[in-house]
Amino acid sequence: MVRVDFAFMPFYSFGAFVFMDLQSMLRLVTLAAIWGGSFLFMKIASPVLGAPLVAELRVGLAALFLSMIALFFKKSFQLKDNWRHYLFVGSLNSALPFLLFCYAALNLPASILSIVNATAPIWGIVFVSIWERQWMSAKCALGLLLGVLGVAVLLGFDPVIMQPSIMLPILAVLGAAACYGLATTYARQAKSVEPFNNAHGSMWGATVVLLPIIPFFPAPHALTVEVTYAVLLLGVVCSGVAYLLYFRLVQDIGPPSALTVTFIVPVFGVLWGYLFLDEKVGWHTLLGALMIVVGTSFVTGFSLKRLINTQVQNG
Repeated sequence: MVRVDFAFMPFYSFGAFVFMDLQSMLRLVTLAAIWGGSFLFMKIASPVLGAPLVAELRVGLAALFLSMIALFFKKSFQLKDNWRHYLFVGSLNSALPFLLFCYAALNLPASILSIVNATAPIWGIVFVSIWERQWMSAKCALGLLLGVLGVAVLLGFDPVIMQPSIMLPILAVLGAAACYGLATTYARQAKSVEPFNNAHGSMWGATVVLLPIIPFFPAPHALTVEVTYAVLLLGVVCSGVAYLLYFRLVQDIGPPSALTVTFIVPVFGVLWGYLFLDEKVGWHTLLGALMIVVGTSFVTGFSLKRLINTQVQNG
């Protein structure tokens, strides 16, 4: 069975875990900090440039950065054979979710964006179960329920979100996470492409998909130095550099352990929002985040006890 490689999407299955040395742990935390920061940068840039332009600049800068890396290492992403695949993956896994996140960032706190993003594996198992007409296990069903309740607690007790005008941004952020779940479903039957090429090609695909709508959504405000830095960091660091870090982690510790970054990203998303945007962290934020992370761990099969035991055995 062909599939899309794991390099650019959250998967719903965590199997065995390997020993993680200090360097790999530092890379994992750094990656989580970078991806958590992406919501901060979207929150800064989107009100100034508009959601479509920020999403386009993110994927475009990432595509250019990865092109430079590909040129340096003389890697071809085989456009002729895979262009349809890159367009589809770029649309589903980058263009649409980035656009929805940027739109949601106009009204929702960065911390909420990062927490709801962690539900992506839950969406994945739901869509796969529907597509393959298979009943999910009791543990998966419990994880799904916890995730849904976590989102309800996170959003239902926030005074900002109680406003009627916030409904569309809420649907947008949920839709963005759902896109990753759909990408997971596509992964089970998609053409197999080398991980770096997948990231590189899909970023160009996303750039092409978003480009036609940009003239219809001009930037509402003038570009500032702060927004320039935010966009550069969003595209080059949070997308381009983050992929390279992820590839290194996959190579060193394998995809199951590398994907534990899913559980750490919300921590940094909340932290950066609190430190740099003065976002309030209430009891509902912490409880909702905990419920979502625990629910996701049930759905993915993540086991902290298994990870610790493996580290002890390999130590």
